Amino acid sequence: MAKLYFHYSTMNAGKSTLLLQAAHNYREGGMETFLLTARLDTRAGEGRIGSRIGIGAAAQTFGPGDDMFALLAARLDQGPVACVFIDEAQFLTKAQVWQLARAVDDLGVPVMCYGLRVDFQGNLFPGSAALLAWADEMREVRTICHCGKKATMVIRRGPDGKALQAGDQVQIGGNETYQSLCRRHWREAMAEA
Repeated sequence: MAKLYFHYSTMNAGKSTLLLQAAHNYREGGMETFLLTARLDTRAGEGRIGSRIGIGAAAQTFGPGDDMFALLAARLDQGPVACVFIDEAQFLTKAQVWQLARAVDDLGVPVMCYGLRVDFQGNLFPGSAALLAWADEMREVRTICHCGKKATMVIRRGPDGKALQAGDQVQIGGNETYQSLCRRHWREAMAEA
């Protein structure tokens, strides 16, 4: 039975690595996959999912105006797909998550979404909030704070190295911009800003 999955974490937990490994396992078993990533994240190149450890794969991109149900239906019309993988799922809109849920239910295709749970201010991303509400299964991808505790929060650093308390929810970046922390160290970093 097809399900909608949400694999979530903070920055630098290995979500893209897990996605690429799972997709590889399907293909190695002779099954087709369909990979998608957010159009606005071009860190690995346009239309490419990349991992910090150096592996990557081509992917179709999506933006906020795309109908995910129609996109998946069109791909399934070209031939069978064993699983759909979506990187940067936090950038999905609420409507797009509902479209993915419909695709799971009506088209019978499993959809595995990988993304951030919260932004640098501790707020849920719209796509993540909808996935937390509607996913059939959720799995936390764990990473650690510099103190050794589980990291559940992330800060965005400004040019002075201090945690920013305000700004746009979306700013593409990696280790040079973001740091994953436990809640206690996130609170301390935000108080120092």
